[in-house]
Amino acid sequence: MVQKKQFEGYPLKVEYSLTDKGKRMLNVIITMQEIGIELMKEDGKEDFLKNKGLI
Repeated sequence: MVQKKQFEGYPLKVEYSLTDKGKRMLNVIITMQEIGIELMKEDGKEDFLKNKGLI
């Protein structure tokens, strides 16, 4: 899900990126977060969400 690319030379340089499967998984996680936020709003936890910067 994560791809690592190493470059030769000094200083050492490494780049990480998401593979296609990783990008698909990220979309699932975002959807789960949105559902969780909706549920917390329904439970009256908007102040908590605001303090965390989620809404």
